[in-house]
Amino acid sequence: MTAGTAPATPTTTDRSDFRHVLASGTKVGVAVGATVIVYLVVSRFVPAGPARALAQALLVLAGAGAASLLPAQWAVARSTEGVAGAAAIGLWGTIVFMAIDVVLLRPLNHFVPTYPWTWDAIGGGSTWWYLPVWWMLGTFVAWMGGLLTAGRAARGAPTSLRALATPVLGGTLGITVAVQLAQLGIYLPVTVGAAYALTLTVLAVVAIARKA
Repeated sequence: MTAGTAPATPTTTDRSDFRHVLASGTKVGVAVGATVIVYLVVSRFVPAGPARALAQALLVLAGAGAASLLPAQWAVARSTEGVAGAAAIGLWGTIVFMAIDVVLLRPLNHFVPTYPWTWDAIGGGSTWWYLPVWWMLGTFVAWMGGLLTAGRAARGAPTSLRALATPVLGGTLGITVAVQLAQLGIYLPVTVGAAYALTLTVLAVVAIARKA
């Protein structure tokens, strides 16, 4: 190195190395697992009604935010490599949550029924239906979060969690209010989850299109 030349600064973007993916994905899985456990507590101990539905909807938002936006933050997604890293973190997060699900939540459900296991019912009671759907969903939203982050970064827009979450939550709120006013009979937490995924996908596609 030439005298007086500052050492090169190591890159801190597009982190997709194996150990980082595993560590970050584990944190995502634990965060989602903790959110689901709180959701189950609310479902069991809060009386049915608007208060329970609102609390569940907020927990759905918290879980969706953790699964979709945290992977991109930890992968520091700026290019294809970082977006892929975010998706990999999301996938590993679903596997970690699956372990929590199988080891803790399902055995508990036999003694204290608290969770409907909707995906099991759709698949005729087969766990092998539920698990791949969860893997795909968790990977997809993390991928969309990575695309949104990278697209905003390319335009010089802020990529903090707050900056990313604000438009997604705004779109989610708008769709949710419209669905509720239409009186379609869809349970509030389900509406919120679907609205979040739709809004995130649209914003991610727009962000990456503007980057191109």
